[in-house]
Amino acid sequence: MTARVILAFSGGLDTSVAIPFLAERMGAEVIAMTVDCGQGGEDMEAIRRRALDCGAVESIVVDAKQEFIRDYCFPAIRANALYMGRYPLVSALSRPLIVKHLAAAADRFGGTHVAHGCTGKGNDQVRFEAGLAVLKPDLQCIAPARDHAWTRDKAIAFAEERGLPIEASEAKPYSVDQNLWGRAVEAGLLEDIWNAPLEDMYTYTTNPAASTEADELVIGFERGVPTRIDGRSLPPFELVTELNARAGARGVGRLDMVEDRLVGIKSREVYEAPAAITLLAAHRELEGVTIERDLARFKRQVDQRWTELVYDGLWYAPLKSALDLFIANTQQYVTGDVRLTLCGGRAEVTGRRSAASLYQYDLATYGEGDAFDQSAAKGFVDLWRLPSKIAAMRDRRYDGREQP
Repeated sequence: MTARVILAFSGGLDTSVAIPFLAERMGAEVIAMTVDCGQGGEDMEAIRRRALDCGAVESIVVDAKQEFIRDYCFPAIRANALYMGRYPLVSALSRPLIVKHLAAAADRFGGTHVAHGCTGKGNDQVRFEAGLAVLKPDLQCIAPARDHAWTRDKAIAFAEERGLPIEASEAKPYSVDQNLWGRAVEAGLLEDIWNAPLEDMYTYTTNPAASTEADELVIGFERGVPTRIDGRSLPPFELVTELNARAGARGVGRLDMVEDRLVGIKSREVYEAPAAITLLAAHRELEGVTIERDLARFKRQVDQRWTELVYDGLWYAPLKSALDLFIANTQQYVTGDVRLTLCGGRAEVTGRRSAASLYQYDLATYGEGDAFDQSAAKGFVDLWRLPSKIAAMRDRRYDGREQP
């Protein structure tokens, strides 16, 4: 039986070269699948045709823009997902969505194998293959760039020998991955971690130093999910698109960091995520007034673990599914509005309101109308400090003497 390979096709050099490579090496029929996560840039129909011109027997484009934001990015907001406290999972969130559609395409086209263009140094190889192990464990995974140690020079030479319809330059300065949630830039001059990013690396954001006019907006949430901007209800894709434009115009969302990769190395990454950083700031603030103290403290631990699981490619793992249920429960009262000012590369929260707020003015005020019974505080403090006091007294008894 002829092997049928479902290829996650980006339209770039590595996946374009993979089509004839797999056909020649395996005698396989290659079905190219591109998932539109709002990455913009080249026209999706042009990418679809390129796969056919490179030798694919079928080429499909899946419009998953709304699905990506609704089912992958918005759960990340509820989890306050910032890897290492900074990175909003730009690429990591799109991979389980692509895996889902790869599995569906394998069912549709009778796929025997799945292929991707990842190298052996990155996280994405794990994200693809760990997800497929859950959704389609019978499929074999192939990674030509990793398994055959392709270099960029070798891939370009292979493409030129076969006259593939792609444009590639050996002098390409850096690698870019982008979708609606953000943009990731690596390699090239960034591999020297002392080099500053060049301004031409950025396309989602303007220079924060040039952003002098502030933009004030109000983001509305329902159960932890953003649904409104300035009182206007918007679908997920449109809401994020508008925030990318408005926050990006004020330079919000630029990140330059050295990141701990799953494979054990450190990697320098430059990110742009204007909408993501704005939404995460607003959501954290709304949680601050609607979630009870002990629950909020524990949720911060859960948020970090959820983020690590997603970064590590375990979107479909049992622990991640269990944490989803916990996080969903915490969001039942996270409904309300947050006002922010966007300017100079920052998204500053300036106001918050919620019908379910736990903030009570009469208990918090130091002025007229103070309802807080301060006389009750003395007894509370005495009891709260009692265990530490007893332990300290014991320590003093045995200070300098043999322990019992």
